[in-house]
Amino acid sequence: MQEASKKEAQRIGYAMVGGLIIGLLIHSTGQETYVSYIMPIGTIFIRLLKMVIVPLVFSSIYMAMTNLGTPEALGSMGRKAVGYYFITTVIAVFFGLIFVNLINPGVGTSLGGAGLGGLTGDMASKVSEQKGLYDTILGVLMDAIPTNPASSLANANILQIIVFAIFMGIVSLYVKEKAAPVNNFMAALEEMTLKLTHVIMKFAPIGIFVLMLDVMAKSGTSAIVSLSKYILTVIVGLTCHAIFLMFVASARLKKSPLFILKGISAPLLTAFSTSSSAATLPITMTSVEENLGIRKATAKFVLPLGATINMDGTALYESVAAIFIAQAYGIDLGLGQQVIIFMTASLAAIGAAAIPGAGLITMSIVLGAVGLPLEGIGLILAVDRLLDMFRTTVNVFGDAVGAIVVDSFLTDEEVHKS
Repeated sequence: MQEASKKEAQRIGYAMVGGLIIGLLIHSTGQETYVSYIMPIGTIFIRLLKMVIVPLVFSSIYMAMTNLGTPEALGSMGRKAVGYYFITTVIAVFFGLIFVNLINPGVGTSLGGAGLGGLTGDMASKVSEQKGLYDTILGVLMDAIPTNPASSLANANILQIIVFAIFMGIVSLYVKEKAAPVNNFMAALEEMTLKLTHVIMKFAPIGIFVLMLDVMAKSGTSAIVSLSKYILTVIVGLTCHAIFLMFVASARLKKSPLFILKGISAPLLTAFSTSSSAATLPITMTSVEENLGIRKATAKFVLPLGATINMDGTALYESVAAIFIAQAYGIDLGLGQQVIIFMTASLAAIGAAAIPGAGLITMSIVLGAVGLPLEGIGLILAVDRLLDMFRTTVNVFGDAVGAIVVDSFLTDEEVHKS
């Protein structure tokens, strides 16, 4: 399985490089109009991705909630763990939004009108709409609650779908027997959409080649300069968030940052090399128990939960990528749109662990929430594999810090009760 994934990544890499080189050659000859003849292939690939977003998001978020196990799992330890993971994810997205607005990596990258069909007239009017901070946040919170979930699913309102899935998943924990048929359906739907995503990903090299070709043929070397600034923005954001987490861990464990880093160096290096939180989980559990002295009961609950719902690095990356794509297309996102990105990236991270090819699917979720053109992911994917290594390392580090923080707040009685 891991070998197949490696070959798939290689094929995508070759396609990306091929699209980049040929696109630059076409740009230098001034014949970029000919790219429009093969662009429908890229459009079909994007539409296939859009096709799986709604069922995959709904089933993944729902199953992430039901995987908490029992209502008791939402007890003292559960509340502290979920609270910690949610707060740190929000902080990660906040870091991402700060740095992408400071560095502006996509400004000056002219992508022309490519992909702007994804920006509907209604959304275009919202982009230019300016409100006060209170009215903006209140409006987003109100709009996040669906009045008709069926309509939300039909219209692919991602934020409303995520909120509805979270509510339904939590309620299912309290009516487990009666919810069993729904749980089985959701588990099957998640499995089927994941399988369908794997099938679609077989065509990823072709789709990515065409998308990269289109971007480079239209924008030339300016896209490469902008891409290096984008990489810098993501890494700076991830580094600052990791430093913040380190201060939190050091304060709660009352140990030096060096001691903590040494104690969890094995899972961090494993996460960086494999880009997989799940593959790293056993090593993370052993490291925090044996090297940092975290109680076994805490590690057994908090770390698997974190591997499921805690994706600090991914959430930060998605928020930066969404703003970068908007800047690259010359779309000025107002405060309201950035608040939606903030909320969607934070909430979508809950289901990210169950989604393969996160650079494609979760990026599509965040872009879809604010109506940005999904074609922009062709440029993002050029460096997704590299950035995946960094964001997965931050994800795993966040899980370990979560175990430290939760364990420090629990008494022995609370640990045994959970």
